[in-house]
Amino acid sequence: MSFKAKTHFLRLIAALFGVSLLASSAMTSFAFISVALAEGPMKGADFVRVVPDQMHQLEVVKVETRPFRTQRSAIGLIGYNEEASTIVLTPFSGRVIRLIAKLGDQVKKGDPLLEIDSPEQLVPQNDFIAAQAAKRKAGSQHNLAVIAEKRVRDLHEGKAAPSKDLQAAEAQLAGAEHDLRSADTTFEAARVRLRILGRTEAEISKLEQDGLLNRVTAIPAPIGGTVVARKVGPGQYVKADSGDALYTIADLSTMWLKAQIFEQDIAQVRIGQEIEARVSAVPNRVFKARINAINSASDLTTRRVVVRSEIENPDGVLKSEMFGTFKISIDEASRSPAVPTDAVIREGDTATVWIETEPLLFKRRPVEIGMQQDGLTQIRSGLNAGEKVLGRGAIFVDNEWRQ
Repeated sequence: MSFKAKTHFLRLIAALFGVSLLASSAMTSFAFISVALAEGPMKGADFVRVVPDQMHQLEVVKVETRPFRTQRSAIGLIGYNEEASTIVLTPFSGRVIRLIAKLGDQVKKGDPLLEIDSPEQLVPQNDFIAAQAAKRKAGSQHNLAVIAEKRVRDLHEGKAAPSKDLQAAEAQLAGAEHDLRSADTTFEAARVRLRILGRTEAEISKLEQDGLLNRVTAIPAPIGGTVVARKVGPGQYVKADSGDALYTIADLSTMWLKAQIFEQDIAQVRIGQEIEARVSAVPNRVFKARINAINSASDLTTRRVVVRSEIENPDGVLKSEMFGTFKISIDEASRSPAVPTDAVIREGDTATVWIETEPLLFKRRPVEIGMQQDGLTQIRSGLNAGEKVLGRGAIFVDNEWRQ
């Protein structure tokens, strides 16, 4: 029965039994409210009453104060920690005869990466052998000079040799000592040169013992890490003066977060500020670090300044060149009332929430909102800590109220 039909029926009953029109209207309103409560939500100018069956779609949360920080947003990339990565060059020219390390391999410092056949290795090896021979000869001469000086000194002390013979023996010994020191220096210099050219201590010791020259040299890894790039192939001729990297090795246990900040925001950015990063490859994780470097120049094209942070990457989930979004906290945290972002209904410049005034009854209240962080919205005014608001399902109640 429609509302008008109900009203007409009650008026007829009132006329028959002498009931006033006012009493009839009251009974009509009571009957309508009873029907509304039985069939679904009841709404008014700024409130909605729901039935118990609808509460499973709703979630009532208590307003609490949470810390909020002013943040600046930026975009950027994940990069290798350049302080823990390096390129590998060849110290001599030659032809690559064997590749040992492959892309993605884990290597330790000193592990061989590739072998090169180079005639340039023969000259320093030959110099080393010559320096070794010269050292041995200087050692022998020194030993003879020591024996001769002792013999002449003994004779001189026994009055059997003149002083000039002793002085000559001493001079000969001093010259032999000088020659021995010079030979030692030359020999050590030749050893260091072999080290620079990539020879290991074991190879140098073998050369020192056997005296056999070897044209093939293994290029060792300068640091431990992961082979992240290889730009050389078997049989390729490489040059020492080309500057082309043969390998790139990086320690992936730490990575760099490189955020690009607008010029107008860079004045508020300081070393030590907290930075949060999200990457699309790992959408459910937030990576937190602190700024440790700010570039001294702005990019001419983008008009942005790169700020850098270092972050631990023990599980290797962060990869170089991953795109990331960044948030930088530029001030100290201040506590304000906070509600779930789903609790805030926005319409243009107006924001409202639904307050639980009593069980099943919710009242609409305008609020002034601030920033959003970690799924929460800051309430600047309109709510106090301890009040209860609708979180999940707030949009449902708002739609019911608008219908």
